[in-house]
Amino acid sequence: MTDADDTHWMRRALALARTVMYSTTPNPRVGCVIVRDGRVLGEGATQPPGGPHAEIRALDDAAARGESVQGATLYVTLEPCSHFGRTPPCADAVAAARPARVVVAMGDPNPRVGGRGLARLREAGIAVTAGVCLDEALEINAGFVARMSRGTPWTWVKMAASLDGRSALHNGVSQWITGEAARADGHAWRARSCAVLTGMGTVLKDNPRLNVRGVPTARAPRKVVVDGRLEIPEDARLLDGTETLVFTARPDAAKAARLAERNARVVALPDGDTDRVDLPAMMRWLGDNDVNEVHVEAGAGLGGALMSAGCVDELLVYLAPVLLGDAAAMLRLPLVEHLESARRFEFTDTVRIGADLRLRARDAARWQGLQDAAACR
Repeated sequence: MTDADDTHWMRRALALARTVMYSTTPNPRVGCVIVRDGRVLGEGATQPPGGPHAEIRALDDAAARGESVQGATLYVTLEPCSHFGRTPPCADAVAAARPARVVVAMGDPNPRVGGRGLARLREAGIAVTAGVCLDEALEINAGFVARMSRGTPWTWVKMAASLDGRSALHNGVSQWITGEAARADGHAWRARSCAVLTGMGTVLKDNPRLNVRGVPTARAPRKVVVDGRLEIPEDARLLDGTETLVFTARPDAAKAARLAERNARVVALPDGDTDRVDLPAMMRWLGDNDVNEVHVEAGAGLGGALMSAGCVDELLVYLAPVLLGDAAAMLRLPLVEHLESARRFEFTDTVRIGADLRLRARDAARWQGLQDAAACR
């Protein structure tokens, strides 16, 4: 096979991984294709937790078609697992099937794998090619790699703004700056996340539901509220019985018990003796509790606080073709005296969504950290 062939088939495996964007959490989204002489023998994607992984789905698909995969090439977007979890090791199943070659997009940063899956295949006499389309695979599983390698989720802040960078009028009116198509796209980003996070100011002002609308998904992301003084109204719309986390600096056992009846858990993480939540500690808590990706929809105050605390990896900005003048900024940040002190991001994507533009920008150093963690060993 040529490099071009490897890229072609790996991109087919990546397309399969994208079909399970909303269903595999906390496991990674993985696709697998088995090929011989340019013909697909079997393919599949990872199922919800407890179900078969992509490699097993592809092997089973080949068996259902009456195909032997011995001597074929297996393309998979993530290193086959080598440990017993909810399912047996995929590396063992692949080795038993005897393909001639396995092509992998990225290594598994899970400490229980970390190169052991590829080593097992090589020990079985199977040729391994690694790192094909690594960045494309990492794009699909940035949150999984972040949680496994650094212990915190991959976090993006979603903002809607005017061309002059304003997110709301001074009277607080912000609905709707962008159009319907941009709002629908934002819900797709909510759906892929493990948690949708907002602040108490947004809850009091907008009374949001924080749910996913217009995107078919069987898995609702957790709702997360940063509420330093535990002011959340007990009849808030987001308290609809779906899982909610309320991080506070002022625990109140009686109110926490009442909120628990609505499936809301109160977590006390005070930042010293203040009414503020320790935001880095909150991100570590979320990582410890299987949250891969956090989608932030909050006001300028909390968004700026998360940025200042070093909790933001990526910006997801929807720009509307309108000027608002002297109005509220997207983020409330400390004054910067010198350009050298500015927090810098790298544009990664610009797409027109209806009448608006969607811009994505990420912290290049943090992305490099994920690339290093996902490199095949």
